[in-house]
Amino acid sequence: MLGLIGAMPEETAQLAEALEERKLTERAGLRIYRGILKGVPAVVTCAGVGKVNAALCAQILISEFQVDTLINTGVAGGVAPEVRQGDVVISTDAMYHDFDSTPLGMQLGEIAYMERSVFPADERLRDLALDACRRLLPEGRYHQGRIVTGDQFINSREKQQWLYQTFGAACTEMEGAAIAHVAYLNQVPFLILRSISDGADDSSAGDYQSFKSQAIQIGVDILMDLLANGVGT
Repeated sequence: MLGLIGAMPEETAQLAEALEERKLTERAGLRIYRGILKGVPAVVTCAGVGKVNAALCAQILISEFQVDTLINTGVAGGVAPEVRQGDVVISTDAMYHDFDSTPLGMQLGEIAYMERSVFPADERLRDLALDACRRLLPEGRYHQGRIVTGDQFINSREKQQWLYQTFGAACTEMEGAAIAHVAYLNQVPFLILRSISDGADDSSAGDYQSFKSQAIQIGVDILMDLLANGVGT
């Protein structure tokens, strides 16, 4: 069973509507739709914004719906210089940018008393997403890279540059690493697929509002192609 998680209703509405044999279940305030999507048994839900919402959602899908693959879809702010508005980022791995135990002698982003703080995405899912991007997007408009997560909407060029210099991030958002964290603990393969709505810089709030819908559509198109070409096999 494939689990598809977005943060906002707009990120999952088309996916939920496309489900065949759709059934609705409610858990912990989540509306979880189960059915068949492009021939693949799947559950689709909107987790809400932020790390706690994302982690709760991922664990419910794994524990109660026996999801054995997780894909997080949605929008993000571009961080790396080559990542532009309208591009797509496929996660190589994910980590938190706002986990700070440095007073205890740990590195920034390191999760205290945990063996792993950087969560690698599943290579097969990465390859399938890359193939989908090649089919639908021009060369140079899709990237593979690290996605960094924090409970912050980044609207500062200084912070954007800091995220790139400190973590080597391709993009930043508010849920992906939490989903990756839960997937890792449950030994479930995952992928984060993010379309870039803004530059995570001083103009990102306005850019996000004006380009969000287009960015979401790009991500949905990529995900639908991925589903139609092998993710369930």
